[in-house]
This record gives sequence, C-alpha cells and structure tokens, in this order.
Amino acid sequence: MSSPLPHDPIAEAHRQWTAHGWGVYADGMAAITSIIRAQQIFIARAEEVLKPLGLTFARYELLTLLHFTRSGALPMAKASARLQVHPTSVTNAVDRLEKVGLVRRAPHPTDRRTTLIEITPDGHELALTATEQLNKTLFSDPGLDSEDLRPLLRILTRLRQDAGDFEEPSDW
Repeated sequence: MSSPLPHDPIAEAHRQWTAHGWGVYADGMAAITSIIRAQQIFIARAEEVLKPLGLTFARYELLTLLHFTRSGALPMAKASARLQVHPTSVTNAVDRLEKVGLVRRAPHPTDRRTTLIEITPDGHELALTATEQLNKTLFSDPGLDSEDLRPLLRILTRLRQDAGDFEEPSDW
C-alpha cells in the first residue's frame, strides 16, 4: 500500500470547485467522489481476502447468491437481475467458475431457452469458506464506527431505492 497523501485530495477538489465558481456543486462532487473511492477501498480489501481462495468479489457474489437459493440453481437472467449486473458479467463469472468446477450450466427443466447456473458441492464449500474469511477479516470491521453503519445504510438504501433498484423500503 502506498503512503498516505499529506492532504485530502477530495477536500482540495471541493476547494477548487468552489474557487472556480462551482461551489453549489462542490458537496455533490465530493460526496460522489468519496463514495467511488470508498468502493475502491472496500473492493481492494475484499479481494485481498478472496484472492488466495481463487475468487474475485464478483465471482464470490455469484457463488453466494447460488448458495443461498433453495435449489442451488438460478436462471442466468435472474442471477444477473439479483446481482444488478449486465448479463455478460454473469456469463464471464460463470465461465470462470465453471472452469474450476464451482458451478455448472444445466438446462432448465421446463424452458428450453433458459440455462440454469447450478452451484456444485465444491462451490458450496468455497462460498462458506470465503464468507467465513470475509466475516472475520472485513465485515466484522469495515473501517467504520459501529454507530455510523446504520445511518450510512439508511442513506445508501434511500439512494438505491430512489435510483429504482427496488420498490419496498428496507427496515434498517
């Protein structure tokens, strides 16, 4: 990891926005830039845990989604919708996971146009191992004070709902 900068570059960008006459937009720019940087930090931390297990965060999410299903299988399109990613991303993840025996493609029993993604026993085992590792090393201490987590969840949930991610409000 590189050394910390001597100053906050997002605060400097905020100052520059204001100095250039865009002060009314400075808070929005700083918030969005901060969230994007926070995502980069969280993805790097998650992938540090997952890389030794041969997973990326995207592949971990797909394995875990399949692990949580009653049957251990989902149509490709449904997996894409639930993960909120483009179908091509799911196809790429399935290709990689299938190559190492963690999932397999299967025909849908009643719809010949639909392909199911099924998690294998090795996939179930790895999903559990990866989740235990993430729980222990990242999710238990995401780098935020515990009293900040619930308000942050409420704010981000409202943002996602307003963006059309889902209809029903969550009970945070």
